[in-house]
This record gives sequence, C-alpha cells and structure tokens, in this order.
Amino acid sequence: MPNASNSKRMDRRQFLASSVLAGASLLTISRVALASAATRSRFVFVILRGALDGLSALPPYGDADYARLRGDLALSAPGTPNGAVRLDNLFGLHPSLKFMAERFEARELVAFHAVASPYRERSHFDGQNVLENGYARPHAVQTGWLNRALAVLPRGSSARQEELGVALGENIPLVMRGEAPVTSWSPSRLAALDEDTLERITDLYAKDPLLSRRLADALAADEIAQDAQDADDEPAESRMLARRDRARGRGGARYLEVVRATARFLRREDGPQVAVFDATGWDTHANEGAAQGQLALRLAALDAGLRALSTELGPAWRDTAVFIATEFGRTAARNGTRGTDHGTGAAAFLLGGAVRGGRVIADWPGLSARALYQSRDLAPTLDIRSILKGVLHDHLHVPAEALERTVFPESGAARPLQGLIA
Repeated sequence: MPNASNSKRMDRRQFLASSVLAGASLLTISRVALASAATRSRFVFVILRGALDGLSALPPYGDADYARLRGDLALSAPGTPNGAVRLDNLFGLHPSLKFMAERFEARELVAFHAVASPYRERSHFDGQNVLENGYARPHAVQTGWLNRALAVLPRGSSARQEELGVALGENIPLVMRGEAPVTSWSPSRLAALDEDTLERITDLYAKDPLLSRRLADALAADEIAQDAQDADDEPAESRMLARRDRARGRGGARYLEVVRATARFLRREDGPQVAVFDATGWDTHANEGAAQGQLALRLAALDAGLRALSTELGPAWRDTAVFIATEFGRTAARNGTRGTDHGTGAAAFLLGGAVRGGRVIADWPGLSARALYQSRDLAPTLDIRSILKGVLHDHLHVPAEALERTVFPESGAARPLQGLIA
C-alpha cells in the first residue's frame, strides 16, 4: 500500500496530466494568491442546473390546490408515511432533505418560495444566463454578478490584487467571470504521468516564466483542494458517503469531491472568501417521483453534500452562508409522463451558521387556476436579486450603491431583503 508521501506524489502527477494535456486551457488558470479581505465571512453559491421542482423540494402541503394539481407527485402531509417535513402550517421540506431540516430546526436555514429572476421564458440556456449575469435579460453582458461583487468587495490591509473567489468544476461559470481575479479547480479525469514525463514537463515549463508561474499556481490550488491529509483524518461521514457513491456507480463521489474541495479552500484563513459550484440533473420531465424516485435521490445527494460541506468547514461554518438557486421552477401540474415541464416560480434556500434561519419567506400566490402564471406555473412574487442584495450587503459588506449600480444594474424595483444574516 502506498504511503502518504507516495499518494501525494501521485495526486501531483495526476493534476499535472490534466493541466498539461488540456493544452491552452492551462493558460487560463488564474493566479493563486493569499486573500486579504475585510471580513472572513464565507459565501457559497450553488447553482442547480436544469430547473429544480420547488413544489416538491419545498411542498406547499397546506395549499388546498396542491394535491389536486400534483396528483401522484404530491408529497403527503407531515406526520404521514413518507410525508413532508413540517416547517410551518403551509410549507414542508422533501423528506430527502434531512440535513436541511436539521438546519431549519437549528435556525440556520431560510427557505424561499415563488422566487424567480426577471426572466419569464423557459429556455435553460437563457434562464441560467440571466441567473448568472444579474441583468433582466439574457446575454446582456459577458460578466457575472458575483465577479462584479468581488471587484467592489472591501479589502483588508493588503494592497495586492488577490483572488477572493474560487470556482469549482469543469469551467468557470458566467457568474464568476469578469475583471476580478478568481481561482479555479476541477477534479482530474486523466491518468497519472510517469516520473520521466513529469520531469520533462517541469524542465520545459521552467524555461517560460508565464508557464512556470501558471504551473506553480495550479499545483498550489490542487494542494489546497487535496488538502494532503491522511484518510484517518478525514471525517467518517465523508468517507462513508464516498464509499456509498462509488458502490452505486454514480457521479456522487465526484460531486462530493468538489464539495470537499470547496470547504478546503474556504476554511483556510488565507484562502478565498467566496465559492461557486453547480449540480446538474434537475430537468425531471419524466418519472420524477414523489417521496421516492429520481428527484428524491438527487435531493438526497444534494443534502449529503451540504452536510459534508458543513462538516469539513468545521468552525468556519459559523461564518458561512450558502445560497442554493435554480434558473426557474417547473409546472404546477404533472405532465403525461409522470414528470413536470419548464415553469416559472421556484424555490431557493439560504443556510449556514451565519444565517438567521428557521423561517420560510414567501408572498404565496396560491395554486388556484386564477393564481397560476399563464395558467400553468407558480406565479413569481419575489425577485431573486432581492435575496442576493440582502446577503451580499449584510454578509459580505458589498456597498449598497455598488449593488444597485454595478452588481445588479437596473434592478431598483428589487429591494434588498434585510435580516437574513445573523
């Protein structure tokens, strides 16, 4: 069995393989520097790509029209077999969201319903673009609201231009693109390099100052993500989740790897302050399921990842706010293939030790035929930018003027929600 130093060397060669064979992509790896922020508050944005069914994740079991519209997709009332977890007299959580239910009881979770961006069509591509660009229309700009927020974030004593954000995944998402420098990291899928090839690449890069710097910084990012810790130091819960996901042959282990890397970046005192990653597979057009089924499995995986994030952040969890959102909701009624189609109003969640939780915030429009948007969707009553403005101002201390003029231009009607942060 390889010892710890050999394992570390193998991780390094694997990362080099992914960096080198990616060719020109190595040149886009941003510089890893020690962040110096005015606050150590952490913020994580989780994008659920594909349109989460909020009427299942956050079922309005108390609405008289809910069960009629949803049919066999409806969650039964709290206290019944496979029923929703009660939050209040109207809303509950899907039973797969056990960790989120615990955080609600601990007053570390706020659930939002009937939420939407300004986008009112039903294209995943355009909907995600609006969710990430912060404007009222798709493709308005080539930068993201979170990068623009990082650019105006109050800094600490250091005058260096340092990365306060990290994007984890195959690509840097639009929400993190812009003038503010950010770090990126992605798990490698490529084979390890042998020692001879490694030495040749190192020698080759040493002759070019730019490539040498990029390689060194990429290795630094990988060192943080891998954390160079023995398996015995890894939380038992994380080891259990990884073994379970490998046994099932799903992508859950890779998702868990991204979640754990997120925590390892953010828990460092000299690390980034903001992180973004996404989760896919929420486009449940067929055989969605209710308390059990494909959506239930995805929600359970999301929930397990959030639990792992909390565990691995350790004491840093108390300074963390995690915002979970999707591009739009799904139809109020089930379709002919026991699923749901693209909708409008959605659910969103804010959790973490820094959150003033234990609440559901919703100007609930109802699910009657008269109340539905275009006679098919949950009508949106809360602009997602109102939530984000409140969190960015109260948690990360982004100036109010910058929020209105730079981060979310032309959004004056979306007034910041206050009191979300403890």
